[in-house]
Amino acid sequence: MKKKSIPVVLKNQLLVLATVLMAWTNTTCAQAVLDKKYGEKVKTLDSTIATLYSVISGEKGEERDWELFRYLYYPRAQMVASGKNPEGQVGARYLTPGEYISNSGDWLLTNGFFEDEIHRTTEQFGPIAHVFSTYETFHSRTEAESFMRGINSIQLLYTGERWWVMNIFWTQETEENPIPKEYLPN
Repeated sequence: MKKKSIPVVLKNQLLVLATVLMAWTNTTCAQAVLDKKYGEKVKTLDSTIATLYSVISGEKGEERDWELFRYLYYPRAQMVASGKNPEGQVGARYLTPGEYISNSGDWLLTNGFFEDEIHRTTEQFGPIAHVFSTYETFHSRTEAESFMRGINSIQLLYTGERWWVMNIFWTQETEENPIPKEYLPN
């Protein structure tokens, strides 16, 4: 009796399916490791916002936890910096969390950077939240005066187990655009 062989097309389909399943398993296992390591940092809206600020903050030469930084963001999340360009035109610059790390990581390490939330307004409906978070920044914890202030507009999603940062859209305070008193501490 002759053995029946599996058609080439079916072999290729099985190979693709096996590859997809292995990739999914690896991703799922990696996510489980990150959830165990960082899960407490995204359980509440407050802990997620606190982590968002603390993960980019540090003295000169202090490495940031970029794995945690990436963990905060939902896939395809955007970071959007807005303000005036040298010609005075208002615009926006879109970044992924990975691009933010590539563009700002060395600068943060070289210069030191602390961003502290000083006021917050939160609106929430079901699993979505919008946080209008006023910040001030320092190069070191030893500085008495901040070198910059602004507002982060943060959109978040609660998936039943954790909060995800969907987008951050920010602008800094300028002489022409001071932060309104309702977004400052009393």
